[in-house]
Amino acid sequence: MPAQTRVDEFLKSDLDLPPGFRLVTLREVGDAFAHARANAAELGAGTLIYVGRFDLAEFAVVLEPEEPLCTARRAFYAGMAALGDALLTLAPPEKQIRFEWPDAITVDFGLVGGGRFAWPAGDENAPPAWLVFAGMIRTVSLAEGEPGLRPLSAALEEEGFEGGSDRLLESFARHLLLQIDAWQAHGFAEVARRYLSRLAPEPGVRRDIDDNGDLLLRRMGKTQAERRKLASALATPSWLDPATGGPRL
Repeated sequence: MPAQTRVDEFLKSDLDLPPGFRLVTLREVGDAFAHARANAAELGAGTLIYVGRFDLAEFAVVLEPEEPLCTARRAFYAGMAALGDALLTLAPPEKQIRFEWPDAITVDFGLVGGGRFAWPAGDENAPPAWLVFAGMIRTVSLAEGEPGLRPLSAALEEEGFEGGSDRLLESFARHLLLQIDAWQAHGFAEVARRYLSRLAPEPGVRRDIDDNGDLLLRRMGKTQAERRKLASALATPSWLDPATGGPRL
């Protein structure tokens, strides 16, 4: 294994993860999403891959759904809802945590990061061998200049969030279990409600998530719903700067 992707597989003593999760930590130059996607079948469900960085909270989790890929892809929304709720637990009062469909996350309108999702090629009507949800949140801004000069980006430290990457990962793991439990107990509608509640309101528009994960927009006075396809939207993360490998500034 190349040095830049060296892996330490252990449970960090200062991380309080719920039962069922196994932690794999990568060195600072690692890529949690790439590592999880490349090794998901061997890592197995519940594996959390975590990159130890001070400026970013970067992690990925492996899932093994029992339903067909065409509907299991909705697990992306469970991951996003869990990440949004995790951020809320660390946020100061009155902070607005919003999603920009499907994958970007903002704090008071400043981009902090988002989610990514991967699945293996195969039959849409068969359960996939694995799914990977990954999150990346900017905790400290390394950009030069005052934060006010970058109104379209934000970092948790500047916004007064408590704790750091470790606390965010712990909270995400707990909230992901809550989302999965709600899905199993009450159906996907509860997960959809949590996700959709974080989209910026649009007057005269009702939003729903279709069985295959597509976003449906029903505008007042129109009978035909607009469809935004999830699978194609996830192909290129809207929030990721390919030049830096981090959230856009």
